[in-house]
Amino acid sequence: MIDYNDNRPNPDELLTSLMNEEEKNKKGKLKIFFGMCAGVGKTYSMLKAAHEERLKGIDIIIGYVETHKRKETAELVDGFELIPRKTYEYKSTVVEEMDLDAIVARKPRIVLVDELAHTNAPNSRHAKRYHDIQEILEQGINVYTTLNVQHLESRSDTVAQITGIHVRETVPDEIFENADEVELIDLPTEELLQRLNEGKVYTAERSKEAIENFFRKGNITALREMALRLVADRVDKQLHDYLQQKRIKGPWKTGLHLLVAMGSSPYSAKLLRWAKNLSYSMDAKIQAIYVETTHNLTLKEQEQFNKNISLAKQLGIKVRIITSNDIVKAIVNFAQKENVTHIFVGKPRIRNLFSMFQLGNFVNRLIRYSGNIDVYILGSDSLAKDRFKNKVSIPSFTSNVSQYFIITLYVFIATFISFLIKDIIGYQVISFVFLFLISFLALFYGTGPILLAATLSALIWDYLFIPPQFTLHVEKPVDMLMLLMFFIIALLNGILTSRVRRQEKKIRIREERTHALYQLTKELTMANSLDEVSKIAVKYVSKYFNLECSILLKREKDQLDYKTQNESDILLSENEQSIAAWVFKHTSKAGKYTNTLPSTDYTFYPLAGNTENIGVIAVKHLKNFTQGETEFWDTCLSQISGKYEREFLRNTARKAYFLNESDKLYKTLFNSISHELRIPVSTIMGASDTLLSQCYPEETKIKLYSEINTASIRLNRLIENLLNMSRLESGMITPRIDWYDVHDLANKAIENLKHELLPFKISVVIPLDMPLVNIDFGLIEQVLYNLILNATQHSSEGSRIRLKLFYDNGFLIIQVMDRGDGIPESELLSVFNKFYRGKDAKTGGTGLGLSIVKGFVEAHKGIVTVENRRNGGAIFTVKIPVEIVKYNQFNI
Repeated sequence: MIDYNDNRPNPDELLTSLMNEEEKNKKGKLKIFFGMCAGVGKTYSMLKAAHEERLKGIDIIIGYVETHKRKETAELVDGFELIPRKTYEYKSTVVEEMDLDAIVARKPRIVLVDELAHTNAPNSRHAKRYHDIQEILEQGINVYTTLNVQHLESRSDTVAQITGIHVRETVPDEIFENADEVELIDLPTEELLQRLNEGKVYTAERSKEAIENFFRKGNITALREMALRLVADRVDKQLHDYLQQKRIKGPWKTGLHLLVAMGSSPYSAKLLRWAKNLSYSMDAKIQAIYVETTHNLTLKEQEQFNKNISLAKQLGIKVRIITSNDIVKAIVNFAQKENVTHIFVGKPRIRNLFSMFQLGNFVNRLIRYSGNIDVYILGSDSLAKDRFKNKVSIPSFTSNVSQYFIITLYVFIATFISFLIKDIIGYQVISFVFLFLISFLALFYGTGPILLAATLSALIWDYLFIPPQFTLHVEKPVDMLMLLMFFIIALLNGILTSRVRRQEKKIRIREERTHALYQLTKELTMANSLDEVSKIAVKYVSKYFNLECSILLKREKDQLDYKTQNESDILLSENEQSIAAWVFKHTSKAGKYTNTLPSTDYTFYPLAGNTENIGVIAVKHLKNFTQGETEFWDTCLSQISGKYEREFLRNTARKAYFLNESDKLYKTLFNSISHELRIPVSTIMGASDTLLSQCYPEETKIKLYSEINTASIRLNRLIENLLNMSRLESGMITPRIDWYDVHDLANKAIENLKHELLPFKISVVIPLDMPLVNIDFGLIEQVLYNLILNATQHSSEGSRIRLKLFYDNGFLIIQVMDRGDGIPESELLSVFNKFYRGKDAKTGGTGLGLSIVKGFVEAHKGIVTVENRRNGGAIFTVKIPVEIVKYNQFNI
């Protein structure tokens, strides 16, 4: 039996692959000409390749090429369009850089950009040239560039070990990994040295210096091997990805997962680079973990930790931060959950007083608890002057000096009080006083002050209270044992209490952030407009980050609106508005504390939804976010951006609904009006044509005149209904209130409908003491007109139509009743809709009359209802709030 499931593609994997391929096709292609060092011919090869493509008719320009005055290279530049360089002033010196905006505006097929690892001049948009290239690629422009192996971030430490030179200009490994094509430019070591001697790389003086330092034969050989191995690993990875993409089975092993245990030490940076290098060779997935304990990082440690996090991101290593008191168990538990096969840790370097009391060494415990997971211990050489520091150091404390003075004061106060009552309670009880004091102080102070309090308390208790007094000598073994136990218990109690307090503080901060996110999500869910979302966003940014912000949202045409959505003191200059526009366009943060346009005072973050960028939020940082604050900030922005996106989508859906309804309304109106216009117009044309064509008796003429008049009245009624509906739709209906007698109102409506009311019995009921009411006579007369006309159209001839008007508790009540067939229960809620005509309605009419009634009544802040009468027919009730005045109140 054939198993077809083995070759069946996974739908999710196939969809992900297609989406990644589609996203990749939207961007430009990056080709890197890669070499072991300067002088191998990277720029020369790049220009030759460009000439070959140019012969094929491809549009290629030079964005930035550095020839270093090499004749062969300079000759290849001729014939290409050169984008003029942009100049910047830096320390009284003019610096030339690539003009990024000019390249994007020119939009060639391929642009040549030399020196990928170059650092841009201050005040440039991006700090690094590879950021410029990333922006060019986002515009769909292909890029050719050059790179040396020593400029790769993961290789910088190894290069420093080999050559003794620290390379400061580096490129994240992910740039190299994600390149569409890498062409290795290789040259034998002897040939490169010969080129140096001939002055083809540097001038004669510089060549001699370079050969004696960086370009030694051993160095070049090592760098060449590194470049060859790196490209070979890349080719192997490409083959692996191709086989996976095409679902071709292979004999390779794919289960390697590496985990790096990082910290706040500078050595973690070297550990991350080493682990990244090994992940290349092992073809393994890699991630890092940081275990947050009760130890509070010093300012220096926090800065180093942030640098380590940034480095991990540049290397393409995902970092997970978890909280635990036991670092070893936390690492092992995480590794087991993530199916990690190899754990990488750094060699322990700092030994202090606390490490001597640890029950087990960190590395030994990790090996013991790791089970089947392999543990790799990595380390590098240290400088001689740091060896003593690496071997012996004091513990690092985060408490300031004032806390030590306060602790000392408390101990002396307790000593003074205890000395006064020592004869009453005895020296043994005094030890409990000191123990209580240390336990109490541990709730408010750190480990260092508590250690000082325990030491002082033990010495003072021995010197002042344990016989013999005023000496550190202890006679009785029992007292000696008590003193020793007192010190140990006081120290352990204080340290453990302090640790619990710090842990509780961290948990409280985490809980506060979780609660804040819950409240933010809850309030955003209840928001019903963009303004409400903006108010909530400003509130939470101010409350939890203590930052003032300015929110800029997009317009309808996907352009950023520079008018802030919230009240803010932040006034963005034209330059800062251009930064905001760049952030909106590229969905990437910029400004202060970033690598893009860092010279401004503000940091700009994109408000990116799931499908589109909604806007930009600008904040003024006094200091950079910590890693925990960054995660909290990103999560809050994600919630706010998602709500903004939902509001935009809801507005878009509402507009689409209105457009659809307008289209339906247009069709209904066109069909109705075309029918309603045709009948009276045909009548007028027919009657007038008859009158003009022949002479008829006077009786016939009067009849034809009557038909023309009736058709004209019908046509006028249609036009009035359309005009009234237009006024209602535009919101231009404003009642002109004055005092009127409802008798005049009823008489006017009946007079206008005397012809239509001839076949019916009309009765009007108005109380004798009916007061004057303040209404818009014209609007309410139109309401009566439409309601009575509607009754005539749905009642049989000879039946009675009743009109009742009266005043009741501040309301004018108007009721129109008929004895027709009534209204089906399913249609009672629809009769006031525009253009609605009942299923059994007679031909004729536009369905606007009752809709106009509702609009005019609501303009008076009233309501209109309809219901069926018990013995047949319908009753329309209008209820309008009015003021009244009795007749005798007027002075006539």
